[in-house]
Amino acid sequence: MNTAHTEFDIALVRNDFPILDTEVNGRPLIYLDNGATAQKPQSVIDVIDRYYSEQNANIHRGVHQLSQLATQAYENARETIQHFLGARHSYEVLFTKGTTDGINLVASSWGRQNLNPGDEVIISTMEHHSNIVPWQMICEEKGAILKVIPIHDSGELDMAAFDSLLSDRTKMVATVHVSNSLGTINPVDEIICKAHSAGALVLLDGAQSVPHMRVNVTALDVDFYTFSGHKIFGPTGVGVLYGKEDLLNAMPPYQGGGDMIEKVTFEKTTYNTLPHKFEAGTPNIVGGIGLAAAIDYVSQFDPSSLAAHEQDLLDYATATLSEVPGVRIIGTAEKKASVISFVVDGLHPFDVGTLLDQQGIAVRTGHHCTQPLMDRYGIPGTIRASFAIYNNRSDVDVFVAALGKAVDMLA
Repeated sequence: MNTAHTEFDIALVRNDFPILDTEVNGRPLIYLDNGATAQKPQSVIDVIDRYYSEQNANIHRGVHQLSQLATQAYENARETIQHFLGARHSYEVLFTKGTTDGINLVASSWGRQNLNPGDEVIISTMEHHSNIVPWQMICEEKGAILKVIPIHDSGELDMAAFDSLLSDRTKMVATVHVSNSLGTINPVDEIICKAHSAGALVLLDGAQSVPHMRVNVTALDVDFYTFSGHKIFGPTGVGVLYGKEDLLNAMPPYQGGGDMIEKVTFEKTTYNTLPHKFEAGTPNIVGGIGLAAAIDYVSQFDPSSLAAHEQDLLDYATATLSEVPGVRIIGTAEKKASVISFVVDGLHPFDVGTLLDQQGIAVRTGHHCTQPLMDRYGIPGTIRASFAIYNNRSDVDVFVAALGKAVDMLA
């Protein structure tokens, strides 16, 4: 059972995550694949169990008690997320299936309404496929042009090149806040300011940022911000899209069906108000409630303590990994989240990852849904170790020792 913490104590935090007691191939699990999905604290597991055991009902439509309880819990979750993001209104918070769904919503709804032939959308070289493909699709449909910000070898955006790409034809700048492959923390304040000065809107992919830092969308003045619940210790299949009220009100619905309607006739349908206009059908009710529980869990800690803990892990792992023969770290930006991608000379990432798994170490191998970025570095993929609040220096030591064994076996 989770106990609320006011101070960050790594031993107590680890006790909150039951899966950390698991063994893999007869070895204690060392979970370093948090960039793909984070583990769940007992408090989130309990909330999900309690909902299905005591509150399960559909929302917004029922007058019976269970439906009222479920509706209240779901809308309370929206308010929790509003305060977490610093949004002005709860109806600026839309529940989605995840980051990918949020980006597709904006590209489809806003893009279809606002992009015209010759207009330009700017993304970056380090984007996840989910922030490339939707823009390619809508640009092709509307005759708009997709432009790409290059990066330096360090994995930092070439901001001088970004300046040259911006013009009065730029309608949207869509970029990742924190790179899932490199860990680079992008200068989003500067990006937003420059984009707005050029008359463009900004969408930020926050999938990798909200687990590692506090984000205030109002202070950023960002137009759209989206993230996934499962990367911040919540359930899979649920996420959030924040959008400014005036923009969301002006956008047409993304999907049709129940809950997004005001009145339906065979001749015409009128649409519901925010946020329901963009939430067609029965939502992932327990997902939203579980996500709020995950945010409550993270929010109990002092942000500076969490940041210091993860920075220490990043620094320690970077120094320790660099001592392994043949290791080359990909992405050496000055400002990074707790992600390390690397290659080992002469070895395929899949082979290394398989041998690490045999020793109980979970890492991610491959292109991490950033194939254009891998092409930029001339590699097929990397081995990625990504850390969360429950990881410690001991995890790093076991991981690096296992990597050394794997390198020796494959040499």
